[in-house]
Amino acid sequence: MDASPEMMPLLSVALGLGLAAAAGFRVFVPLLALGIASRQGVLSLAPGFEWLASPPALIAFGTATAVEVLAYHVPFLDHLLDVIATPSAVVAGTLASAAVLTDLPPVVKWSVAALAGGGAAGLVQTATVLARVGSTTFTGGLGNILFASFELFGAVGTVVLAIALPLVAFGMILLLLVAAAVVVTRVARRKETAHVA
Repeated sequence: MDASPEMMPLLSVALGLGLAAAAGFRVFVPLLALGIASRQGVLSLAPGFEWLASPPALIAFGTATAVEVLAYHVPFLDHLLDVIATPSAVVAGTLASAAVLTDLPPVVKWSVAALAGGGAAGLVQTATVLARVGSTTFTGGLGNILFASFELFGAVGTVVLAIALPLVAFGMILLLLVAAAVVVTRVARRKETAHVA
């Protein structure tokens, strides 16, 4: 990311938020992309996060990504994965955000990473879980295969956009998070109304 020193914190926050949101779609895709991009010299990792670009980490992230992508294409196994993926997405979103926040003091860095990064990943993951439940309800699980492909496309597209154009990704992520919040709120209200009735 070539930018003026004044822009660097904003760009790193935008990049971190984009990577975190991608973790809400697929936990390991942004971590793998982050490691590859760092190894290729496309972006710099914060001190202490260089291990993300190490060969063992890339092998682990690559294997985990392949397993995650394949498993989400198996109807009903995808619901079991969501139980694990939801907290994992929050951790991955926090980690991905912290790894690129290079110009912030540690307290600010970890606060932004946990609240914005972890929060974004958790919100996107929650919205995809609810959408998958709807897909299962209406298609008997058969539509989940298409939905899993859409999620993978969303993860890869979000990562590429976040790395290439962090500020554009930031704007799109904000819109995505608002949409996800609306979906989650509506589902919660429906459940509350159904429970009262």
